[in-house]
Amino acid sequence: MYLVSIYFDEKTNQKMQYYINLIMEKTGNSFMVERKVPPHVTIAAFEARSEKEVVAALENVAERFEQGHITWASVGQFFPYVIFLQPVLNKYLHGICEEVFDALVKVEGIQMSPYYQPFQWIPHATIGKKLTREEMKIAFEVLQNHFCIFEGKVVKIGLAKTNPYQEVKTVAF
Repeated sequence: MYLVSIYFDEKTNQKMQYYINLIMEKTGNSFMVERKVPPHVTIAAFEARSEKEVVAALENVAERFEQGHITWASVGQFFPYVIFLQPVLNKYLHGICEEVFDALVKVEGIQMSPYYQPFQWIPHATIGKKLTREEMKIAFEVLQNHFCIFEGKVVKIGLAKTNPYQEVKTVAF
């Protein structure tokens, strides 16, 4: 499986890493930290036969992207064990998702995940994963006391493989 994700400026990374570390500290769940998962939003997930064609498609579409701002406004969860920060889905964020999808869907042999497509996608940045029921309750309590709305800047896009995670290509804006 391949993922295309967007990444953030250092100030945004520090803020998001603060929440990741706080959840780890209060719950004892170190999944995100142990696996060194960087703050990101995945905008496409897919299976592909040709990595080379996927890289070429991503490089081609990424040439049109510029840095942009998003607002982190909410906390959410995917039951039963993921907690995340959710940005406001603005024109910038939707545009990147749509353009990446349109570029990748043209690659021969690609199978796009139905959960990461324009108008079928919940933009999110995971800050806790593999949480137990009790850890999830603690994480929400922690965020009730510490989370506040903040702005972030998108500065690059990347392609990665999963299981195990392996970065394939990154393009800075």
